[in-house]
Amino acid sequence: MAKEAVFTMKLEPELRDAFMAAAKREDRPASQILREFMRDFVERDEEYLEFLRRKVEHSRRQFAAGESLSQEEVDARAAERRRKLMTGLDNEAGS
Repeated sequence: MAKEAVFTMKLEPELRDAFMAAAKREDRPASQILREFMRDFVERDEEYLEFLRRKVEHSRRQFAAGESLSQEEVDARAAERRRKLMTGLDNEAGS
């Protein structure tokens, strides 16, 4: 792949020196390592975006099928869970 773009960044001298030393120990060009980091980052970002798209689509299907709760129902379930949790904690403290 042709390398036509230039990427300039500012960083702490200590970080640059440590990175360059690590790249030298690996006997690899620093630019190659940075390209790999960038590719990995972009790939993870794309995977996360795809995960979010699937979650949103799943939620939309549930909503369309009437498989959703009102805010009041969510609040009531959360309050019940808190009550049960606190009751359990109170029972443990009394033991």
